[in-house]
Amino acid sequence: MGKFSVSVFDGETVRAFLPPRLPPVPPLQLAGLQLVLEQANQALGRLDGIASVIPDLSLFLYAYVRKEAVLSSQIEGTQSSLSDLLLFENEAAPGVPLEDVQEVSNYVAALNYGMEHIR
Repeated sequence: MGKFSVSVFDGETVRAFLPPRLPPVPPLQLAGLQLVLEQANQALGRLDGIASVIPDLSLFLYAYVRKEAVLSSQIEGTQSSLSDLLLFENEAAPGVPLEDVQEVSNYVAALNYGMEHIR
């Protein structure tokens, strides 16, 4: 099920995990995922429908990216909320430690960077 490879790069020894080749043996059994796939497709359809009637899609993305950044950073233990992030972005004092809000702000920057490169 994969292996570790050890290499030397620029004088530093590094380890990398090499997953097994595709397709997997034995093959994946996806039959039980059909219902989940249908639900995901329906959700994407609803999102596409909403996106077509929103006058300014960038406002929707603005809110979504920040919400996702807050939730992702909370998994790692930050105490920042969406309102803390918005206060920070408006140069006001958030209600949590500044390091937590800066961490969430870094998530926002990373998500925006990724979205720009997808386009």
